[in-house]
Amino acid sequence: MRGLWTIVLLVLGNLFMTLAWYGHLRFKDHPSLAKLGLFAVILISWGIAFFEYCLQVPANRLGFLDHGGPYTLIQLKVIQEVITLAVFVGFTLVAFKEESFRWNHALAGVLLVVAVWLVFKK
Repeated sequence: MRGLWTIVLLVLGNLFMTLAWYGHLRFKDHPSLAKLGLFAVILISWGIAFFEYCLQVPANRLGFLDHGGPYTLIQLKVIQEVITLAVFVGFTLVAFKEESFRWNHALAGVLLVVAVWLVFKK
């Protein structure tokens, strides 16, 4: 169950992270937000990223082998990277419809899943 909660928290944390890192790129579509300077955008992103940390840190503690979880540190990192890219692809397809998702992007995703499989091999 700890492993499942780890994954859930990592997915939720990555939603906030992706919004913090890339959401501001859509500010141009909102007149009041488009006028903000870089420092204001950074502060808004930090505010969003706070919630990422509130989820990511517990996820890693919960999932880490030395804290009673099922995953090694390397396994946690690889899982997190695959989740990050999966969330990013979903975010991009929704928020940036003009971006294209090509075959090489899909193949890269498959190779990342293979990477997860490899880190779990004994």
